[in-house]
This record gives sequence, structure tokens and C-alpha cells, in this order.
Amino acid sequence: MVHTSDCEKHTDQELKALIIKNSGFLLCLVDRYEAKLTRYIRRLSNFSQEDIEDILQDVFLKVYQNINGYDEKLKFSSWIYRITHNEVINFYRKNKKRTITVEEFDDSLLKKLVDDSNQDEKLDLEYDKSKLGKALQALDIKYREVLTLYYFEEKTYDEISDILKKPSGTIATQLNRAKKKLFEYYDKQNFCKS
Repeated sequence: MVHTSDCEKHTDQELKALIIKNSGFLLCLVDRYEAKLTRYIRRLSNFSQEDIEDILQDVFLKVYQNINGYDEKLKFSSWIYRITHNEVINFYRKNKKRTITVEEFDDSLLKKLVDDSNQDEKLDLEYDKSKLGKALQALDIKYREVLTLYYFEEKTYDEISDILKKPSGTIATQLNRAKKKLFEYYDKQNFCKS
């Protein structure tokens, strides 16, 4: 039986070795990542809680099945986010009729997005938060995902590169395009105050 105290004292890499010896330690990873991955999935989709739980179950099953394949040169969190990314895309493809939406923004992260885009003179964050969410919703998933990983999950370019399996330079370019498209859509829909 694995106890919470057993989990807290181990790094992700140490847990990998422990899971190979005792599958009960997988619960440590579930406890550590379930809330983060739930939030990530919710930011990319409007999947029901039941669908999110199904996706997470598949994620942790794949983590267990592929734990020996984890490359310790990568951050473990990047690896598990990559698995989650793949499961969300697979689920989305199976259920194309669903639309993608975005959960409410955290003000500090939204401010960072706006500041990075030099849009602060255009936005009243309290008033326009939901409208910016609609603009984000309208983006192609490849742009929405890079914005979500960078601004909401606070991943570095290298971590995003590992998660999306694209070069860091491509991530930087895609992030810039995503911000530009986000605010173009925002402006086009007359969301900005005159």
C-alpha cells in the first residue's frame, strides 16, 4: 500500500523507477498531475467532466504502459502533457461535432498575454475577459494550444517543444502568430472599445 507521504518525498523520475517495481506508485503521479491535466484539458475543450475523466484514465493507463519508454532527458511533466495532448486530439477527432471553448481566464495570466502582445491600451481586462475568451475559442486548435501551454500552463518554449514535438523556433513563431491572430479576431469582431 502506497501512502501520500511516500509520494511527496519522491521526484517524478524517482517515481518512474518505483512504478516499475510497484504499480501502486502510479497513484502518486495521479495525485500529482490529475488537477493540472484536468485544467489543461478543460482549457482546450468543452468536454464534459465525464469525458475529461475518460481522457485522464486513458492518459494514466498510457503512462503506466509506456513508463519504460520515458526519456529521462525530457522533463516528466512535458512527457505526461504530450500524452494528454495526444489523447485530447484523439478524443476531439472521434467527436468532431463538439466545439472547443475556453474556461474562464485568470486575470494575472490574461494580463501577461495582453502585455506580451502590446495590447494593453485596447483592453479593459474586467470588461473584455469573456470577449477575449471568445476570440481564443475562434482560433484554430494549433494556436489555441500553444497559447494555453505558454500562458495558462506556464510551460517554457522547450517544454512546449517537447509536448507538441515541434522545434523551439517553430513554437516561438507559432506563439507569435497565435497572439497576432487572437487580437486580429478580437479587433475584427469589434470587441475593442473605440
